[in-house]
Amino acid sequence: MLNRRHIRIKVMQSIYAMHQHESDDLGKEERFLFQSIENMQDLYLLMLSALMEIRAKEEEYLEVSSKKHLATKEERNPNKKFIQNAVLLSLSNSEVINEAIEEHKISNWKQNDDVILFLLEAIKESTVYQRYMSKPVGTFKDEKYFIADLFSEVIAPNEKLYDYLEDNKLTWLDDLPLVNTFVLKQIKGFKSENETFRFSNLYKDEDDRDFVKNLFRKTVLNEVELSKEYIDKTPNWDADRIAELDTIILKMAICELLKFPSIPVKVTINEYLEIAKEYSTPKSSIFINGILDNLVKDFQKENKLAKAGRGLL
Repeated sequence: MLNRRHIRIKVMQSIYAMHQHESDDLGKEERFLFQSIENMQDLYLLMLSALMEIRAKEEEYLEVSSKKHLATKEERNPNKKFIQNAVLLSLSNSEVINEAIEEHKISNWKQNDDVILFLLEAIKESTVYQRYMSKPVGTFKDEKYFIADLFSEVIAPNEKLYDYLEDNKLTWLDDLPLVNTFVLKQIKGFKSENETFRFSNLYKDEDDRDFVKNLFRKTVLNEVELSKEYIDKTPNWDADRIAELDTIILKMAICELLKFPSIPVKVTINEYLEIAKEYSTPKSSIFINGILDNLVKDFQKENKLAKAGRGLL
């Protein structure tokens, strides 16, 4: 689920927080970094459980309505197409997902069912839902893409859900686009109604977990050395005038260039330019690109770029 760019963003944010708190406790800050990353898995399970709880609430509502003393004909024989959707059933019946939710103690919606009820109301008012409910049961592909559209167009962008997540854990807002994209990919990746909804690991492999630790440690422990590499390359800029986030991005990029032999130069530069565009000032990416471009030329002349493998320069 976690990609390398998001790892870089998490490391950048942790180093920035470390500077703001004037902390020199590397162990403590590293633990905080890993905890903030692991919180992504909770967010992933929370978004899946929202789908499950929405279905459960609607099933409960239909059951209660059908037993009313003066129930209408429609209430006695409700349209159960939504609660019988193959993808929602597969998700709700997934032992792996249910065990993970229990293990991670994801009980947010049990305690805040007003958010689920609000989402359910928004769903029923949406054209996506109304169009789906007005048609007879279709193919599994129809069932799957209805849930995908419902998630991307109604649930994920919902402001009340967004506000709840922001109030619960501020770091989740940066993680939300990645988590939502992954959930959507999982939904669209379903092949048949007999397929079991799988639980995704946080890291692709152990190398990615090591990358978190190594990038954080090598940048923090070598900050003075790394800053010396670019100070002389900014003659028109007083060091104090460079945005702090830009200095962190530069140090991380230089650290990758010099201390991560398996990562191609172009990958490093492109990744940090995209991060600068998203998180720093409007002109930061141009500024950073100019410095890194000159540094790479100098490193190549000085044989400092010890990249392993063909095509990594």
